[in-house]
Amino acid sequence: MSPRQTDPQLGDALLEAAATLMAKEGTAGLTVRRLAAAVGTSTTVVYTHFGGMDNLVRAMVHEGFARLHRRMATVSATADPVADIIALGHAYRANAIDHPQLYLVMFGSAALGGFALAEGDRQHGRYTLEPLLEAVARAVEQGRFRPGDPLLIAQNMWIALHGLVTLELGGYLISPYDADVCFEAQLRSLMVGAGDEFRATAASYNRARRRRTWA
Repeated sequence: MSPRQTDPQLGDALLEAAATLMAKEGTAGLTVRRLAAAVGTSTTVVYTHFGGMDNLVRAMVHEGFARLHRRMATVSATADPVADIIALGHAYRANAIDHPQLYLVMFGSAALGGFALAEGDRQHGRYTLEPLLEAVARAVEQGRFRPGDPLLIAQNMWIALHGLVTLELGGYLISPYDADVCFEAQLRSLMVGAGDEFRATAASYNRARRRRTWA
């Protein structure tokens, strides 16, 4: 086996190339031959790393969530849970911008038809919600948010932010309001909608902005 084939970076390169092919062309564009050509290796190496295309797609999904988890973990908990939630929202968006093709694949925005993903694979990424869930629970306990199930609140926030990020990646946001403006407005609205006072949200947003942990 050549040094190129044993390169520890090769697995990551294959995942990135596969995500790009799938996001741009769907499952029809993702073949072993095209993937090998995109990375400059042999088809045998693809099978050596992943054993088959189903495992490759599964690895893309898992790697996408692992990167999201690492980015979310950079946001440390503070005495201001609303600022933490805002920072987590920005970290979520920053991860999607840094890894747009993996993001589209991991959430199924690129069609996965023809490849076998188990229900456990589709639910695999739920662990990335834990920092958000914990911050929401603290916001409820402190009275910043109205009483409610922290999981439901966190999941609704995730749904809203995911929708905006997906539209941003697809280039669907309408001028003159760019993605930065829309994202800030949405985060503020989500905090107030959960029960926070408008001025308190503004103060928390400024605290989160000063941290810039999502950059």
